[in-house]
Amino acid sequence: MVTVGITSYSLSRAVNSEKISVPEAIRFAAEHGAKHFEISASGKLVLNGNDELAELVKKEVRDAGMVISSYTIGANFVKPDMEAYRNEIARVKSEVEIAAKMGATRMRHDCASRPLEENTQENFEKDFPLLVDACGEIADHAAKYGITTSVENHGFYMQNSERVRRLVVSVGRTNFRTTLDVGNFLCVDEDPVSAVMNNLPYASMIHFKDFHIRRQSTPPPDGAGYIKTLHNKYIRGAITGDGDVDLDTIAKLIKEANYDGFLSVEFEGWEDCMEGTARALKNVLAIFERN
Repeated sequence: MVTVGITSYSLSRAVNSEKISVPEAIRFAAEHGAKHFEISASGKLVLNGNDELAELVKKEVRDAGMVISSYTIGANFVKPDMEAYRNEIARVKSEVEIAAKMGATRMRHDCASRPLEENTQENFEKDFPLLVDACGEIADHAAKYGITTSVENHGFYMQNSERVRRLVVSVGRTNFRTTLDVGNFLCVDEDPVSAVMNNLPYASMIHFKDFHIRRQSTPPPDGAGYIKTLHNKYIRGAITGDGDVDLDTIAKLIKEANYDGFLSVEFEGWEDCMEGTARALKNVLAIFERN
């Protein structure tokens, strides 16, 4: 059964600008139908080194009747030398221990990023063995705590569904999977429905995100809010359920696959993030109700 909640990233603009506090964001999610709360460790929700905040978040989520579904951090194992590579692995392992303290059973860490002009297949093949080794070592560490780790399809370099699939299969741990973002494939010009079909068997977590797709081949007049895709198209974050991603078909695929886990609504549109997140939650709950 799909358990719908939100990632804290959806409300990050309001939290980071101090429009609302972290506890208020947690209560807001619960009041609008979220059953779980995913911690995206950035901005005012960085928990590493802040035990007081970590305990507060854990208590507030529990008191709101939700669970902490996943602990989400950034990472990059593409480093200039082996010392930096080993240091990054050690840092991510320390974050695994924070996830365990929070009671999370899932943790997403990134694994690779390069400047866009370096996102070549040649570089990917060169980097790939080190990515496999790093993700495997971290998954082994996480297994001690009963945590499943994952990488997400984002950041252009690790965004294509086939690259994600290759990584998961090559790491070969039952507790290493993917956080499947259904909208992010558009950034590398993949059809979301086809890409979801490629990665859904490997998903330990799902992000439900939406985009408006610009039909013209030219950029928008000011470019504000738009993402330029790998092959020079333009997309803009949308309220989930209001954009152009075929979320109804994707919801059917998720149900047909008997996916039994957490699904986070992720909002990154132009609209006020509180209003956008509330509407996105309502839309997604309706999508799964009718499919």
